[in-house]
Amino acid sequence: MNTASSRVLADVVPGGAVRDAALVTAGAGLVGVLAQIAIPLPFTPVPLTMQTFGVLLVCASLGSARGLISMMLYAVMGIAGVPWFAEGGSGFGGASFGYVLGFILAAAVVGRLAERGATQSPVHTAGVMVLGNLAIYAVGVPWLMATAHLGLATALTLGVVPFLVGDLIKVLACSGVFPGSWHLVRRLGAQGMGR
Repeated sequence: MNTASSRVLADVVPGGAVRDAALVTAGAGLVGVLAQIAIPLPFTPVPLTMQTFGVLLVCASLGSARGLISMMLYAVMGIAGVPWFAEGGSGFGGASFGYVLGFILAAAVVGRLAERGATQSPVHTAGVMVLGNLAIYAVGVPWLMATAHLGLATALTLGVVPFLVGDLIKVLACSGVFPGSWHLVRRLGAQGMGR
């Protein structure tokens, strides 16, 4: 385990291309599984899911390139018919599909910041996760406006406001998970070097 050269947590896992392919596929799968934890809200076409939590975890763990490929795989496989979008959905379109496209932008943002060491402290991790959520909303809200024929204020009311408390909980969870994971990785690495 070479913790000194690890930029993101996935770098700690030994291996090369096979490891990367497995992590990319597992990342897409994790997001697909977490998308099934969904609560439909009667007042909005966007369900409450654990999907964005999975996106943030995957992209911060994998970094920008692997995270981007993982989220693109998730989107492409869903468009192709794999029923792993929220509530078992698949295919192109729907009012909430813009959030899936936002996952790709979030992968680039979150992954790049994670590579720069921004997930190693709670405060910086929180900032990264907030930016990741904003990236998702930056694509999801305009898509919602276009597909549901909504104005900006209504789209924000239906596509952002109901999810802010959940987003805060996810940000706080990530702010504990990532710095704690890095602490554990460093500790295990130091123990390995002491042998």
